[in-house]
Amino acid sequence: MKRCGWCVGDILYEKYHDEEWGVPIHDDDKLFEFLILETFQAGLSWITILRKRENFRAALDQFNYKKIALYDNHKFEELLQNEGIIRNKLKIKATITNAQAFIKIQEEFGSFSNYIWSFVDHTPIINTVINYKDAPANTPLSDAISKDLKKRGFKFVGSTVIYAHMQATGMVNDHEVDCFRYNEVITK
Repeated sequence: MKRCGWCVGDILYEKYHDEEWGVPIHDDDKLFEFLILETFQAGLSWITILRKRENFRAALDQFNYKKIALYDNHKFEELLQNEGIIRNKLKIKATITNAQAFIKIQEEFGSFSNYIWSFVDHTPIINTVINYKDAPANTPLSDAISKDLKKRGFKFVGSTVIYAHMQATGMVNDHEVDCFRYNEVITK
């Protein structure tokens, strides 16, 4: 069974690749989870985040953006002491800010899914990546989404973070063309 080269050799990576990466997601709860995980990944490897994912889930109220939006300074300090997550002050503050901005987008567009998927006309972009190393780190579209999110108050949502979010949530299919998941995620 051929997989994308980036995940081969690590059981956690392979499970994530085989079950989640690139599957179109329209559920706001999951979109928020991936957005937060991607923002914490900035400057780090994705496997580092995957290994801490359950710790993040526990620390951040199961990624409940309505609760996170209300976090106070006490909760912020508690998160800074949590050794199970990435204890970066700016990223933790961004998580709270992003939860608040996420809710504002929901109010304006009916859902975050409606908002984010409108950038691709609610249809995944199907790429033809031969080797994962040739996939882009960002695109003019991720630049535009990043710029719009920043305008709406989001933090740690640079173009590379947004492109990774697009890949993870199936807005773009960057599975290698000979990967067994390439056609599977298209039909989801």
